[in-house]
Amino acid sequence: MAEALKAGRALELRPLRLHDARALSVLVDANRDRLRRWLPWPDANRSVRDSRDYILRMRALARTGLGQSYGLWWKDRLVGVAGFNWIDRANQTAAIGYWLAEEAEGQGLMTAAVAALLRHGFRTLQLNRIEIRAGVRNRRSRAIPVRLGFRHEGTLRQAERLADRWVDHAVYGLLAAEWAGR
Repeated sequence: MAEALKAGRALELRPLRLHDARALSVLVDANRDRLRRWLPWPDANRSVRDSRDYILRMRALARTGLGQSYGLWWKDRLVGVAGFNWIDRANQTAAIGYWLAEEAEGQGLMTAAVAALLRHGFRTLQLNRIEIRAGVRNRRSRAIPVRLGFRHEGTLRQAERLADRWVDHAVYGLLAAEWAGR
């Protein structure tokens, strides 16, 4: 299992464990309406069992080196999830995904969390490229890669179906050589 990552004094990224399933389920329930605007999965996660199944899937990906998921713990409370949605070892690339509870927005937490993932990805996992995709109209999510020095590489048209609409994705990439020294 991946190790915990520090992301400042009050924020820690910890691999999700089965005993986190209840807290995750409660957090998804409290933020479901906001999450479903930009993510495809909130309506499929409706119970503690669903959260437990997600944790098991992410642990399996971590064991094989194909992904890593972390709970964001702030002031001893779970406030979101971030991690590597996929890792391609052969090409030394990965994609970061994230979401944050409304109550924790505006504190710089997700920027700090993604910065910790970048350190882990480039230093520990020896990745060459990390990407982030976000809905073109999701300004808050798009601001994070911009803040962290990613380049906007383009737009994927109708990249994802969310309920009854198609969403275009802005794609951001950061190379190890661009990140080095940070």
